[in-house]
Amino acid sequence: MIYYFITGTSKGIGKALAQAALHDENTVVYGISRNVSIQHEQYHHLHADLSDITALRNNLHKLFPVLENAEKIVLINNAGILGEVAYLGSQATDNFEFVFDVNVIAPAMLMNTFISAYHEQTCSRIIVNISSGAGQRAVDGWSAYCASKAALDMMSLTCQKEQDILQSGIKVYALSPGVVDTAMQAQIREVEADQFSEVNRFQELKKEGNLQTPERVSKKIMQFIQNPSTNQVIVSVRDL
Repeated sequence: MIYYFITGTSKGIGKALAQAALHDENTVVYGISRNVSIQHEQYHHLHADLSDITALRNNLHKLFPVLENAEKIVLINNAGILGEVAYLGSQATDNFEFVFDVNVIAPAMLMNTFISAYHEQTCSRIIVNISSGAGQRAVDGWSAYCASKAALDMMSLTCQKEQDILQSGIKVYALSPGVVDTAMQAQIREVEADQFSEVNRFQELKKEGNLQTPERVSKKIMQFIQNPSTNQVIVSVRDL
């Protein structure tokens, strides 16, 4: 049996990933999110609000059960938020904590617990952190988001180095999906130009039909998980 733990399965890429995984009858998906939008006999919902770090910490032990006859175990840290788009000096101070809790702290806690729970398993174990190209370039108005994704990339690199030293066999990837037609993109298109200089370009991407669908991107991600084509930790869907 192949087991997937996927965060943010109520919508967008997370939901598409869960649905793609469930096409295989040999797969069980544990969806970690606040809301349920998938009904399937092989889907198990694990309620969690990744912005509530205290509640998440208190319930981590419930998220990764003992798994029988596992052929592969995969954690996909998909859930993420853009947060407030505004220049430093004009945004709410609690925005940084909110964005880092969801984009960095929660994935770190899940990675830590996942590795602890399944380090003795001999099957294939994979961690995929959904990152962003914004973690590698500065985007005005996105300071919290860019910094959080850069942190996620470095955490992925560090985790893989540790697992290589330990010879655990666990593989870790930080995978950038590209520009996908999700609620986050809708939020970006509504930002005022004086707080985000590239807003017109993102509006044109939508208008010209140049956004990837969650279904298409999730298919590429699932194909990569099934047969990784690189030993690099930082990966872009565009290169798959």
